[in-house]
Amino acid sequence: MKQTIMVVEDDKMIRNLVRIYLEKNEYEVVEAADGEEAKSVFLKHLPCLIILDLMLPRLSGEAFCHWVKQQENGEVSIIMLSAKTSIEDKIAGLKIGADDYMTKPFDPNELVAHVEAVLRRTGHFCQKIVRDGLCIKPRKGEVLLHNKPIQLTKFEFNLLYLFMQHPNIVLSREQLVTELYPHSESMVMDRTIDAHIKKLREKIEEAPAKPKRIQTVRGMGYKFVQTTT
Repeated sequence: MKQTIMVVEDDKMIRNLVRIYLEKNEYEVVEAADGEEAKSVFLKHLPCLIILDLMLPRLSGEAFCHWVKQQENGEVSIIMLSAKTSIEDKIAGLKIGADDYMTKPFDPNELVAHVEAVLRRTGHFCQKIVRDGLCIKPRKGEVLLHNKPIQLTKFEFNLLYLFMQHPNIVLSREQLVTELYPHSESMVMDRTIDAHIKKLREKIEEAPAKPKRIQTVRGMGYKFVQTTT
């Protein structure tokens, strides 16, 4: 799966330039133009790495960095990108939680190299799938909804993981039975799957009776709907 990188930069030309180079290197990119917007983008996408300008409108890069460190548990890396070039500024940035610090102007290829180097050191902390604020961490067995943990049973977890690996694809009840009960010697009824989905919807949908994430496709099965960014 692609790793998601968030670019927080008020200069649109720089954001576009960084996006082009990151996408060329097979990263998924999300953007924010100021520190306040960055909060909502962060909670929706839970990126693996943030490229963060320090001189931002509405909320400074330093303040946003402090906020991020309060939200996550060491699972996101930060590369600060700043016009501040003094050694003191770099030390201050690293002390408040940055994993790397680059000064402007910069070479986009060098930035990508820094991204790759940071992710080589920290990427193992970022094994997750994020869809519209819903995050599943298969290695840890954790699920977060808008950065708040929710408790799932084993079958609910496996069901959600299967759906999130195949967004916008219809999965039949037969496929779901095969995936969830691969070694079952007795017949698993379709209504068992329906019951798991009903309980899962109660935990991840704002309105379980009118689900937006896990939708029924009449006569075919279910699909996990991912909205566009």
